[in-house]
Amino acid sequence: MTIYRREIARMTREIQREFDRHPIRVPVRADGPEFPPGARRTTIYNGPVIHGNADGAQLAWGNQAVSQTSHRSEQIAPGFEAIAQAVVRTLEQLPVAGLSIEDQRDADGAARQVLAEVVQPDPDRRKIRRALSAMKGLLAPLATGLVEGAGDGAHEWAKTAIERLGAPF
Repeated sequence: MTIYRREIARMTREIQREFDRHPIRVPVRADGPEFPPGARRTTIYNGPVIHGNADGAQLAWGNQAVSQTSHRSEQIAPGFEAIAQAVVRTLEQLPVAGLSIEDQRDADGAARQVLAEVVQPDPDRRKIRRALSAMKGLLAPLATGLVEGAGDGAHEWAKTAIERLGAPF
């Protein structure tokens, strides 16, 4: 069996010409009331629309300046409190520690992995150890004085942070 591609293309063009000359119009009509009885009407005034659950959502719209805060608390698994506290302390000081932007982002990401894991009902210790090792590895050059432009305070802070992050959990 042979397929004649040119013939198929010619037939397709002819059919398209016919559709172009005589477009198909299908009227659409909905049966029933505009809104079912008891349904709430939603009026939209050129703004955002949220469908579904928006618990905890914060929205600023049409403002010149906005300042929003969110307070979310989660329960840390028993036995992981000290390591979570050490990670939070380290996170707080990262912006002024003297790390490069890339190292700071990596350390921040590793810290957030630890914090996400310690609030699980059964935290994965391997994930936590890997993320802590990454954080300590990123802080090590700062602690040993290999980072240019970091002050003595940053060196001491990094040493202390590494010690805290190395605490058993």
